[in-house]
Amino acid sequence: MDQVLYGAAYYDEYMPYDRLEQDIRMMQEAGINVVRIAESTWSTLEPQDGVFDFTHIDRVLNAMEQANISVIVGTPTYAVPTWLVREYPDVLAVTKNGRNQYGPRQNMDITNAHYLFYAERIIRVLLEHVKDHPAVIGYQVDNETKHYGTSGPNVQAMFVTYMQEKFPELEQLNHAFGLDYWSNRINAWEDFPNVNGTINGSLAAEFSKFQRKLVTDFLNWQVGIVREYKRADQFITHNFDFAWKGHSYGVQPDVNHFEAAKELDLAGVDIYHPSQDELTGREIAFCGDLARGMKQDNYLVLETEAQGFTDWVPYPGQLRLQAFSHLASGADMVEYWHWHSLHNAIETYWKGLLSHDLMPNPVYWEAKTVGMDLKRIGSHLLHLRKSNKVAVLVSNEALTALNLFSGFQNGLEYNDVVRRMYDALYHMNVECDIIHPDSKDLERYRMILVPSLYAAPDELLYRLNQFAKTGGCVVYGVRSGFCDEQVKVRSSAQPGIICAACGATYSEFTAAKQVCLKDIAFPIQGSADSHKLEAVIELLEPQTGEELARYDHPYWQKYAAITKARCGKGMVVYMGCLPDIEVMEGLLRFLLQENELWGRDQQLHFPLITRSGVNAMGRTLHYYFNYSGEAVQFVYPHKAGTELLEDKPVSRKEELTLKPWGVFIIEESAGKY
Repeated sequence: MDQVLYGAAYYDEYMPYDRLEQDIRMMQEAGINVVRIAESTWSTLEPQDGVFDFTHIDRVLNAMEQANISVIVGTPTYAVPTWLVREYPDVLAVTKNGRNQYGPRQNMDITNAHYLFYAERIIRVLLEHVKDHPAVIGYQVDNETKHYGTSGPNVQAMFVTYMQEKFPELEQLNHAFGLDYWSNRINAWEDFPNVNGTINGSLAAEFSKFQRKLVTDFLNWQVGIVREYKRADQFITHNFDFAWKGHSYGVQPDVNHFEAAKELDLAGVDIYHPSQDELTGREIAFCGDLARGMKQDNYLVLETEAQGFTDWVPYPGQLRLQAFSHLASGADMVEYWHWHSLHNAIETYWKGLLSHDLMPNPVYWEAKTVGMDLKRIGSHLLHLRKSNKVAVLVSNEALTALNLFSGFQNGLEYNDVVRRMYDALYHMNVECDIIHPDSKDLERYRMILVPSLYAAPDELLYRLNQFAKTGGCVVYGVRSGFCDEQVKVRSSAQPGIICAACGATYSEFTAAKQVCLKDIAFPIQGSADSHKLEAVIELLEPQTGEELARYDHPYWQKYAAITKARCGKGMVVYMGCLPDIEVMEGLLRFLLQENELWGRDQQLHFPLITRSGVNAMGRTLHYYFNYSGEAVQFVYPHKAGTELLEDKPVSRKEELTLKPWGVFIIEESAGKY
């Protein structure tokens, strides 16, 4: 890839009239150099069994080639045609709620033999048709793939086989999962029950892990097919999405992104976020850092919003701010979903760059400024590399296990803890990598934040202990270390294997009802009693560790809430509670400073956000974003350079003013300060 890709999803099939020539002219004027096509319209490409029609594909490919606009072709397998369901109703997934109905997308069983047969056929016929077209630069396999809750008889049988491989002896399984409880013991493999109704957390968590494996296997299967056809100069990607809270929010519970991305050439993601007064950049940064972590490499943003929902229509300046925010995290592509707003169907009110009148509008005009900027300075922004010293370790297994018992822990959910820790770093302009339990080379980092590692194998906890012993700082969130990898609670003192490392133990935990902190050993904003704790608290009793905070409560005040202990050459901090964002910032600031991870950029604070890296030319870039409707002033602290967007020199310690929702991109000069 020799340029930043800037584009939109384009669906000639959906247009109310023929306007391909006009759309391409408008794309060229906006600096768009890539479109994505085909992933949504299997029923158009194959209107009847074995009858193929690539009219729209050919029209778009040929027109885009003439316009020098590249094309990513998506395999159209995430929405099945009516004839397939009529011939084989079993392609619709059976979930806990019964057989799915036709109509919604992603309603199929990704393990069903009939579905896989016809999916493979359309993939092969489509790729044979387009593979040699010069406009095609890459392929997207499927679309936001998940397991969709598939759990019918075929999936249950596959799960039994999976369990037999993992536990050759049934007694191992019964013991590991505690299946004697309520007579859930399995005494013969043929008696293995359907797990949709299980009350056993270990079995439920293992089935969720198995379902995530189905997603990895399905995507790898598609990648293998596409790899038979792709040219050496074409790539394979997929557009992963994230846990959703009205927008992209956290770690995806239904996919192990790190496993599923291994066979891809490039990781790709769909990132949607609040806008207008709620635009903070947090979701762009979090999802981008996670995307970069999937393959420890640059990534593609295959979908992000233009106008989006009614409350996402960006204020002037925000579309530009959003685009460069993606690039600042290491994206090599920004693509909008989608070019044009739809005139019917479920996503009528999820608007694209163009509104329903398909005419230029303020969002299009602002996108045009981004396109012109990228034409001029895109080579300076490509392939941004980062070398972070802080990491956040996330775990699908911990997510599943903790959330299974959320109702018993006063509503505590995994992604809320992840985002509380991540957002605190983001606000303080501390960049981080997002890593996973199997990540190697932990020693590249100096601090690892571990949100609520509720379920984890012994080996991982020992690795984190060793990381601390050799000089690192580990910061655990509440409920860490509680269970083993089978979600079986450790019978030793809690928090289990990390007790000695964190210098504290507990045997009781309770709901955080009207509980605050006191005797806080680090500075925070506001008084301690204004920061109420959430969800659940653990009543910590320090052994060798020191108290960083205690509970302000008539009965729990003798217990520690946060502890810190020396561990070899490093330290381990344990939070027995979920503090609010201000307390989390205060704690992490204190630890970052103590571990000499507090630098020039940390003198700035949200809404002024800075992110940096080294570009393909070997020059250091510093992005500055103003996520507010008021101008902000700051002193530029780095080596003298050039502000690329306005092509102006910037000197070290120069005072700069960033307009509302504004962006600076400063490239350091090669010389000294």
